[in-house]
Amino acid sequence: MVAVSAAHACNVEAYRLGHFIDSLGPDEVEIVEEPVDLADIAARLEGNPRAVLFRQVGPERVPLVGNLTGSRARLARAFDVDPAQLLPELLKRLSRPPRSVELSREAAPVQQVVLTGEDADFTALPVHLQHGLDGGPYLSASIDYVRDARTGHTNVGVRRLMLRGRREAGIDLISPSDLRAIYEGALARGERLPVSFVVGCHPLDHVAATMRLPVDELGLVASLRNEPLPVVKCITNDIMVPADAEYVLEGYLDERGYSEAEGPYGEFLGYYGGVKRNPVFHLTAVTHRRDPIFQTMTISGPTMGYTDSSPLIALRTEAMLWRALQGAVREPVAVYATGASGGMFNVRIAIRQRVPGEARNAIAAAFASLANVKNVFVVDPDVDIFSDQQMDWALATRFQAARDLVIAEGMRALPLDPSLGPDRLGSKAGFDLTWPFGTGNAFDRQVPAPPRHDGARFDSVEAALEHGPKYFVELMDAVGSRDGREIVRTLEALRANPGLERDNDGRYLFSDR
Repeated sequence: MVAVSAAHACNVEAYRLGHFIDSLGPDEVEIVEEPVDLADIAARLEGNPRAVLFRQVGPERVPLVGNLTGSRARLARAFDVDPAQLLPELLKRLSRPPRSVELSREAAPVQQVVLTGEDADFTALPVHLQHGLDGGPYLSASIDYVRDARTGHTNVGVRRLMLRGRREAGIDLISPSDLRAIYEGALARGERLPVSFVVGCHPLDHVAATMRLPVDELGLVASLRNEPLPVVKCITNDIMVPADAEYVLEGYLDERGYSEAEGPYGEFLGYYGGVKRNPVFHLTAVTHRRDPIFQTMTISGPTMGYTDSSPLIALRTEAMLWRALQGAVREPVAVYATGASGGMFNVRIAIRQRVPGEARNAIAAAFASLANVKNVFVVDPDVDIFSDQQMDWALATRFQAARDLVIAEGMRALPLDPSLGPDRLGSKAGFDLTWPFGTGNAFDRQVPAPPRHDGARFDSVEAALEHGPKYFVELMDAVGSRDGREIVRTLEALRANPGLERDNDGRYLFSDR
């Protein structure tokens, strides 16, 4: 990461969570002014297409926001682009060199209030029960920051925490991840692993935390911003965290390893994950702004497309797929992972085929790029992959299962997939919804659209036909008709004499001229 001089003017409010919430209109955020019990938060968020800011939550009457990243439109707003430009903008920002500026503790808003020892208390935070059978209240918007002793890099991810007491929480480290590998390295050395969790941050930070790239991932947070990232060293460990966050929860994972029950929890595929043996996180400090906004994230349930997790996972999936496609086909056009599939299982790809077989190459590349990708749909550029209607239409009219279905078996899969068998290996399906190469321009494969009246003008219908074959709309344009029925009468008169015919494409012409 490129360091910026401490004297550099650093705006610690530009990427504050509250600043982003304030930028949203009423169509994107619901403001709840009346007091709300923690027990009612989950139901108020479930299936809500808008973000929700609760001004007064729990007996402490503190502000809490949820569903903030629960739409592609809000993620695009975080990047200051239209939704169609979200992936290109992400890829552009990921290529930027990161810049940061280290602040003193006095200058860091997130350390305006510091609580340690007995004062550091999970149960003083507005952490709510998210699903009916969860093992306890969960911190779901927590971003973990940890130093990798092997590389010296900071690893950043998104991890849930189940409250076990005032200063203990269970953490899910079952699935393969960088944090799991770092923790297992600490266990091998018989050491505790210091970890700090940020709760309450700009959506860009959550996007960065979902990426998995072989770099110092604190730099990813910086790269996605348009300004240098303000960072500060934690109070009870040496981890650097964004200084403009709302809350930071400092602590460590103990040396006992996978020792305590964690779960159940409503997972990001819309089903419960069971009880697992997991490590324990011990809280050593809570720091926050004087006027903080707590953050929760919706993860599971029947309306997956509206959860916080699905759009974030989808954007990560699309970024990984795009990089794989760039080497597999000549001209990828667009990539979209659907939110309703958890942002990873069902993906849509548009390509412009330059040679036969590229649709299948795109399918193969998608299969190999991520274990989580399960069903791949490839279309020509004229199909809008963000439209369910157009994708359904392409599946109905351009797909023949015996010819266009690609099946791969015995592949590594996401263990949480409830459809897997005992061997935990998965199958993947590719749907080639493109026209067979070179046939897309046939007349009966062109898509009808309303007439466009921009044809050439002539002195008469006869003059237009003397010029060459014409569609009916071109005959209307030829004489400036805004009706069309007089063209029918003219053609009727012309048929009285031999010579007016129509070709195979339906154009009118004088066959003898």
